[in-house]
Amino acid sequence: MARTPTMNDVAREADVALKTVSRFVNGQTNIDPVLAGRIAAAISTLGYRRNLAAASIRPGWTSKTLGLIISDLANPYYSTLTRAIERYARDRGYLVISASSDEDGTQHDRLVDRLMEQRIDALIVVPPRDAGRSWSEVPPPLPPIVFLDRPMEVAGADVILADNEGGARAAVDALLHNGARRIAFVGDALSIYTMSERYSGYRQALDAAGIQVDPAIVSTTAHSSDEAAIAVEELIFGDSADAVFAANNRAAVGAIQAFLKTGRRLPLIGFDDFEAAKLSSPAISVVSQDIPEMGRLAAQIVLDRLAGIVAEPTRHVLPTTLKLRGSERP
Repeated sequence: MARTPTMNDVAREADVALKTVSRFVNGQTNIDPVLAGRIAAAISTLGYRRNLAAASIRPGWTSKTLGLIISDLANPYYSTLTRAIERYARDRGYLVISASSDEDGTQHDRLVDRLMEQRIDALIVVPPRDAGRSWSEVPPPLPPIVFLDRPMEVAGADVILADNEGGARAAVDALLHNGARRIAFVGDALSIYTMSERYSGYRQALDAAGIQVDPAIVSTTAHSSDEAAIAVEELIFGDSADAVFAANNRAAVGAIQAFLKTGRRLPLIGFDDFEAAKLSSPAISVVSQDIPEMGRLAAQIVLDRLAGIVAEPTRHVLPTTLKLRGSERP
């Protein structure tokens, strides 16, 4: 395998001083045009690439790279979030390295270590459902960190959340307004912050209507759309619910699958919009988060902090929007 060319190789090829090559590759313009031309030709001939990881070790240097850890690359929610972060970071000259923890604390810890070893300038993190080590155990110094979607208490870190509780409450209120009384909750584990908040909003809406929560129609084991479909099928066959609040987009997809399989439909509102929501008949009503704004804001905050623009840690709670499309009605 051919050896990776170095700046020393470029200097020899161009017959210039190493310091002159260093100034050239680092963007300085006060270089003799003839020398600059020879350096450019040498770089092209040798296929030299600047080693940003090595450069970032030096005081005052930067890798111009952000690390992003999300929960599940297959979930459209996180792909939309990642795209928004990448777009904003790219406009400010930064590359984003993204990876998924798959909700596993051990995997999450490995990713944090690996990204820090890569000398990323800052981290944007969706904490996993299954906690790993405490952030106090991560060897210092920590880069600037923004926690997304789920909060963590880490000194100096920024947090961006959605109004999960309020959005869920609005959804259940809409189902109640259309005559439902036995409203099922179908979602993932309550150990997930967002799911716990949405369940709290579900309970609040029922309590305000004088309706007691029935544990028999609460499912918190739907990690996938297939598992959500099974839960909704059981509700339909058991005739135990007259409406469904699907606490995430996969639960809503599972509910649609159950409706198609059984030939019966229940009033439904999901949390998080998804592309197929408008293709169903009736179209699926949802609580919508501004996911692109959440991603953009995360990138802006962390890059502003790197630039010294942001002083104190911030906590943002973004509003949600209830989009009623017809599926909330019997």
